[in-house]
Amino acid sequence: MSPVRRCSRTACGRPAVATLTYVYADSTAVLGPLATYAEPHCYDLCAEHSERLTAPRGWEVVRLLDGSAPARPSGDDLEALANAVREAARPQERAAEAGGVRRADPMEVARRGHLRVLRSPDN
Repeated sequence: MSPVRRCSRTACGRPAVATLTYVYADSTAVLGPLATYAEPHCYDLCAEHSERLTAPRGWEVVRLLDGSAPARPSGDDLEALANAVREAARPQERAAEAGGVRRADPMEVARRGHLRVLRSPDN
């Protein structure tokens, strides 16, 4: 068995890049990134077949992928990750917060667990 999943279309042997799922209750065909595992009621499609996909009359096609480039983390994602690592590296402040003494942050609007909602710098 090949480790690369192939297109589900008959006589097409190209590698799959997208997964097609039907939502019959909503008359919708959903084309998204290649699923992690092959599902029994989903269809894996190659790039050519995913671009040419059409749905039956009265159905809607929802495309959840950008075929021009692979998904990459945005600058906001990387900044959030860096901030989380910095916060985890401050055990003294976390110990003080656990003891009830909490540093007032004028930018902080709300907090839920380890997540904080910050006020926009423009406001």
